[in-house]
Amino acid sequence: MSEFSPICIYLVISSLVSLIPLGLPFLFSSNSSTYPEKLSAYECGFDPSGDARSRFDIRFYLVSILFIIPDPEVTFSFPWAVPPNKIDPFGSWSMMAFLLILTIGSLYEWKRGASDRE
Repeated sequence: MSEFSPICIYLVISSLVSLIPLGLPFLFSSNSSTYPEKLSAYECGFDPSGDARSRFDIRFYLVSILFIIPDPEVTFSFPWAVPPNKIDPFGSWSMMAFLLILTIGSLYEWKRGASDRE
């Protein structure tokens, strides 16, 4: 169990670091200054215009994928934080395959012009 104590300490500290900023605003907020207009669906005061089911440009989806790709890449790269002699060849090659798939996805988005500004 002593081998897992640093991981448990890390989980507790990371939970506190993420939950304290989420709960801190509730200590300083008050409900006395809320207006019914502010609690409505559209705070700007204008009526919604157009249909909510309109078509989006493909670049919208490509940009969203562009922001999603680094998240699993970082998450699944954590197993490489162990010493190299502790990873078997299957684990090493599976990580290489995973990174290759992410690289192909990034190159596809780059080729399609997802990060180009117009």
